[in-house]
Amino acid sequence: MRVLLSWLRELVDVPGSAEDIARTMSLRGFAVEGIEPVPADVSGAGGPADAVLDFEVTGNRPDCMSIVGMAREIAVAYGVPLKPAGQPPAAPKRKAGLADSRTQGGRPAGKKGGAAGIDIVIESPDLCPRYVGAVAEVEMGASPAWMQRRLEASGIRPISNIVDITNYVLLETGQPMHAFDLARLAGGQIRVRAARPGETLRTLDGQTRTLPPEALVIADAERAVAVAGVMGGGDSEVTAATRTIVFESAYFNPLSVRRTSKRLGLKTEASMRFERGADPSLPPAAMARALVLIETTGAGRPRGRVIDRYPARIRPATLRLRRASLAGLLGCPIPDRDVRRILERLGFTLGKAADGWRVVVPTRRGDVTREVDLIEEVARHYGFDRLPVTFPALAAAPPPVDPRITRARQLRRVLTAAGFFEAVTFGFTSEAAAAPFAPAADLVPIANPLSESFAVLRPSVLPGLIDAVAHNRRREQRDVRLFEIGARFTRSGGERRAVACAWTGTAAPEHWSGSARAVDFFDIKAVVERVCGAVGVAVQTATSADSSLAAGSRADLIADGTRVGVVGRLAQAVADAHGLPDDDPVYVGEIDLDALEQLAAGRTIRVAPLPRYPSVTRDLSVLVADTLTAADILRTVRDSAPATLVRVNEFDRYQGKGIPDGSVSLSLRLTFRSSDRTLTDAEVQAATDRVVAALKERHGAVQR
Repeated sequence: MRVLLSWLRELVDVPGSAEDIARTMSLRGFAVEGIEPVPADVSGAGGPADAVLDFEVTGNRPDCMSIVGMAREIAVAYGVPLKPAGQPPAAPKRKAGLADSRTQGGRPAGKKGGAAGIDIVIESPDLCPRYVGAVAEVEMGASPAWMQRRLEASGIRPISNIVDITNYVLLETGQPMHAFDLARLAGGQIRVRAARPGETLRTLDGQTRTLPPEALVIADAERAVAVAGVMGGGDSEVTAATRTIVFESAYFNPLSVRRTSKRLGLKTEASMRFERGADPSLPPAAMARALVLIETTGAGRPRGRVIDRYPARIRPATLRLRRASLAGLLGCPIPDRDVRRILERLGFTLGKAADGWRVVVPTRRGDVTREVDLIEEVARHYGFDRLPVTFPALAAAPPPVDPRITRARQLRRVLTAAGFFEAVTFGFTSEAAAAPFAPAADLVPIANPLSESFAVLRPSVLPGLIDAVAHNRRREQRDVRLFEIGARFTRSGGERRAVACAWTGTAAPEHWSGSARAVDFFDIKAVVERVCGAVGVAVQTATSADSSLAAGSRADLIADGTRVGVVGRLAQAVADAHGLPDDDPVYVGEIDLDALEQLAAGRTIRVAPLPRYPSVTRDLSVLVADTLTAADILRTVRDSAPATLVRVNEFDRYQGKGIPDGSVSLSLRLTFRSSDRTLTDAEVQAATDRVVAALKERHGAVQR
């Protein structure tokens, strides 16, 4: 929210510079994104010391998206009164040729009677609880220089005196307004209704739009003339030829405006305020302000009375604020006088209660719905720096930590120890990005996606992770190791947790002892095996048909006969779709954490002391069929060897000269050790012979 300092000081006598205000308000929850000096020839009345403060207003505080709203907060922070919006500078004399508003239609303006030439009907009170309208005779032209300067400093382009007045009231009070040309409203009517099927409207930006069925529109007797709370229509806009206008000041249902704005792809200053929740009590005051500005700027005169249609009255909420809750949450008692001073200056009404106060919440504060919200308001303006540093008293033992959190911390340690960095990506992705990881019928679509890039819930953690790899590669980062722990979603499986990792570049950096080595399939396989091992589950690899991975460099991860993940090199088509370069392959792995933990349930990870006795190694080379997997061979070795076999590694694989076609030479290193004695050569040799015999029997292996 851009706030012109000179404009602000008309409402509150705030001491100090713009920097002082920025520091003070940052302690009240309003960060200042920047301060822009405004030259004297632009700021007008503000002079050389004028500036624009760009406040960061959170989405739950639409009441602060205005000069008055920020002035109210600043007045409480500095302990000074808030003044009503006064007369704008340099008010001109009344223009000739315009009728006196005090005697329109033979009766005083503002008294009972109809607004001259307009009838207002609300057909959808659930979507428009309140609509205020007024008619004015105008003389179109440019707005005063002071108004144009203020609008420009606030980031709004001046257009004409009437349009500028609506924008000025919007910035000052936070209430969006609109002006219609009365002569262009059929039947002299304003009807607030839902859009008809197939109804279209040419909006002020010149585009003809088909209105969604749930959209609320402002219509005349024949057609829609505006999208309620979003944008006006081109067929009823005020022009240089306009002589009579209808001012609109209304309150629209926030959800309705948000949906319509989203469906039409229109985001305006008005929609930003309405969809966050405007103040239903503000439209009459904003209308009165606009009518004052019309007269004081010489732009026109009101005609007839102001019409206020309020069929669905919104009552302010009443909350209870207890002294004990206030002191318990903040760690110290707050004096009653400070509680009353802060809340009343913020617009709350306080009544006495046995244990505290009954607090009536102003309708502009839709964010205050609970007692704790009231406590936060007191704490903000009492001063967080004045609260003592204490720990709250615990009435019960804290609940145990969710085991999933503990598991995630453990896996983060494992993966960061392997040189990976954690990434956090969106839970949404595009249909195109999700397609390689799940069938289209299994995807979970988003009802109201932010864009096509977020059309479905991700069926895998990998699409976002691959995008993060591509982002780093585009910034000349060649070696990238990333992992993410998060949820994935499918229709068949629902929501399941997964851990995924991606690796591209080198497996080992350059060193004087040797050149760098590019990452390969076995590097990423070792990483996922380490992750599974940390959970206490041993996995084997099996042939995979996963289309997101390259054929010949992909494998399923199997544990106790259950597929728990996949590992391999990213398919080139998927890499190209994410904008990854062709020169370096990307290796990825993904593990179903829920499945892994289900397998690990009940298992105990035992810790053994460091060995006291030496180990003995034997190297073994065998010829086997090249269609046989290494996992099958290792399984046979472990099943046939005695308990003294503590480790088995494959350290060589050879095909070529001297090896028959269809065969491969595998070299295995067997490590034996006993926990209670030193093994003899005879024991080790006997164990090795048992392994060779089992390999010959099960796989037809030939020892070399």
